[in-house]
Amino acid sequence: MWLFLLIGAVVGAIAALAIYITVTKTVNKGRAAAIIEKAELEAESIKQQKILQAKEKFLQLKSEHDQKCNQRNNELRERENNIKSREGQLNQQASELGKKQHDLDSQRGQLKAQQSQLEQKMAECQALTDQANKELESIAGMSAQDAKNQLIENMKAEARTEAQAYINDTMDEARLNAAKEAKRIVINTIQRTATETAIENAVTTFPIENDEIKGRIIGREGRNIRALEAATGVEIVVDDTPDAILISAFDPVRREVARLSLHQLVIDGRIHPARIEEVVAKVSKQLEDEILETGKRTCIDLGIHGLNIELVKLIGRMKYRSSYGQNLLQHSREVANICAVMASELGLNPKTAKRAGLLHDIGKVSDADPELPHAFLGAKLAEQYKERPDIVNAIGAHHEEMEMTSIISPLVLVADAISGARPGARREVIESYIKRLKGMEDLAASYPGVTKSYAIQAGRELRVIVGADEVSDDQAARLSTEIAQRIQDEMTYPGQVKITVIRETRSIAIAK
Repeated sequence: MWLFLLIGAVVGAIAALAIYITVTKTVNKGRAAAIIEKAELEAESIKQQKILQAKEKFLQLKSEHDQKCNQRNNELRERENNIKSREGQLNQQASELGKKQHDLDSQRGQLKAQQSQLEQKMAECQALTDQANKELESIAGMSAQDAKNQLIENMKAEARTEAQAYINDTMDEARLNAAKEAKRIVINTIQRTATETAIENAVTTFPIENDEIKGRIIGREGRNIRALEAATGVEIVVDDTPDAILISAFDPVRREVARLSLHQLVIDGRIHPARIEEVVAKVSKQLEDEILETGKRTCIDLGIHGLNIELVKLIGRMKYRSSYGQNLLQHSREVANICAVMASELGLNPKTAKRAGLLHDIGKVSDADPELPHAFLGAKLAEQYKERPDIVNAIGAHHEEMEMTSIISPLVLVADAISGARPGARREVIESYIKRLKGMEDLAASYPGVTKSYAIQAGRELRVIVGADEVSDDQAARLSTEIAQRIQDEMTYPGQVKITVIRETRSIAIAK
């Protein structure tokens, strides 16, 4: 019984499941059909929208294309119109040129006819001129060539006079215009540069207290003084001069070594050859140290840095050298300051100019290559110790013995001349001084028409007196220029020389 019930329940369940499955499938098919129908409707709607959008895009692109085509056609039509207008203008210009060419051809024919008439008239004029010249030659008794030569000579003399007057006027104008600024710079430089002038010579005086010390310095049979002279390289003069011994030498360093050695020997009291050699060696070492210290102190005072130690030593040795009585170190410091001031006034580098000014005379204190001029030797030393090319050129060219390639070279030359030529800076040996003045006077007296010549103002002015009946005013002006040029080319002199030519006429009558 239960088995039948169980079987019936199972069969019922299976039937119910089959019915459920059948119903579910039927419902799902209806839903799928509805979804498919809805999707088809939406696809059709989207298709219609895309078709409409494509049509609108096509119409828009077509409109833009038509607009561009119309614009391009308008531009082409405008260009065509311009070309036609230009062609019309060119045709009109060609017509006008044809007319002008025709007019020119007719004018050319007229000019040829006029040229023929002109040539005929010129021939007639030349014939008349030749006839007139022959008549003038017969009347004047002079050929045309002679008259021409005389006229040329007269014109030359007149032109020479006018040229000299023009040169004088030009030089005066140049002096007025150019000298103002130059004088301002130079005067300002000199006023701002104040240094002491040291006058030295070849003799140093060593004071002593009494003749006993003098005898001890001389030594037995003069052995002490001979030892001292041999060790220092100087000449010691012991004469009747009271309380003094003279130390003579052209090298100031040697004189200073001898002076300091004598000072120490006199203070110590032990004076004999062995002690002399010891003291001289010690003093020489001390002086070398002092020379180096002097060079360093000079560089520090002037604000110059980076110099080679050998150049610093050469600067220190300048303290014991002199040129024409002017201390070389003081002169170099003065030149350095003048160069710096002038460079500042001219807008140049004052430090470079000051460096070149300080080193410009180092060739005078070097013992190398004594046969070379000191300017060349100084340039060689500066180049050897790695100085800049513009400074090397300024050193070598400060006496115009080397071509100037640096902008500071003229400054060093001018500053050296200012320092050496100012009153009281230098002194000359009297023989060379007199010889130079006599040479100036003889040079001026060698010109024809010169009656007297005088060198005045320490050779800085030469006055030349000429005869009034032999030299004209124009010739006097030329004579001063020629004498100045010869002095500049042939003579050596400090500073500048002014040449004054004096021409005067005197008429004397005596009333009795």
